[in-house]
Amino acid sequence: MKFAIKTMVAAAALVAVGVAQATVATLTVGGSITTGGYSINSLSGEGTLTFSSALIGALNAAKLQVTAVAPATTPVIFKTNAATQVISISSVSATAPVTSLTGDFTGMGVTVTGVATAGGTLQTAATSNIATNGGSLQITNLNVDLIAKRVYADLVGGNGVGAKANVYLWDIAQVTGSTSIDLSKWPLTGYAQSTVNNTLSGLTINAAAFDLFATSLGLTANGITSLKTVTDYGVINSTITVSSVPEPETLALMGLGLAGISLTTRRRRAACHPVV
Repeated sequence: MKFAIKTMVAAAALVAVGVAQATVATLTVGGSITTGGYSINSLSGEGTLTFSSALIGALNAAKLQVTAVAPATTPVIFKTNAATQVISISSVSATAPVTSLTGDFTGMGVTVTGVATAGGTLQTAATSNIATNGGSLQITNLNVDLIAKRVYADLVGGNGVGAKANVYLWDIAQVTGSTSIDLSKWPLTGYAQSTVNNTLSGLTINAAAFDLFATSLGLTANGITSLKTVTDYGVINSTITVSSVPEPETLALMGLGLAGISLTTRRRRAACHPVV
């Protein structure tokens, strides 16, 4: 009976390594979160917003210029009409580094519920035309809520709009790809790393955000009509990587558990084969 109790204690010590209560927390770049005996850290990744063809059409109609707001990068590809020699935007994408990850952390896994990035784009209407009277709109620091399927951002608008923090910008029609990390597949000793990739598609603008866009960019009736035809603003593709190193306390607890099992096994053998 004594041997059975000791075995149960040793086994409980091992089980304790992988058992943890769910914790809602935010992991930032350079920070760490302890869960299930691991210190999850080394957060890295990026999110890329690719403008839809309809949105690019609205940009061209207003002759808007698109530039990057650091640390994001914004490659813009242009095309030239062979007949008219008019230069217009062919494609735009904005890639921003991930700054934080919010999720449900347990001893067995991480379910990602939110991701934030830094930087963005500046759209400028330098001259008046049929679609705009002139203006500007800076969109930065996207914050994706995967539970509500919404995208928030910081805006700085022209024409008296000014700075607006964490504006409800877009609704997400569909989330595809992985949004969770399975920690049970990580070794209890040594370095481990996981990467998740997902796609957010069907971005539709919130009504209040649309009004901020229109005012900031000084859109005319024609410009507003053109922007209203955009029912899909684009696609966001993201890649997120985290890594982990077991905590010293975890390794020590594992050592005690294994030592206890080993000692119990030796004592059982000695009891079964007494020395005479």
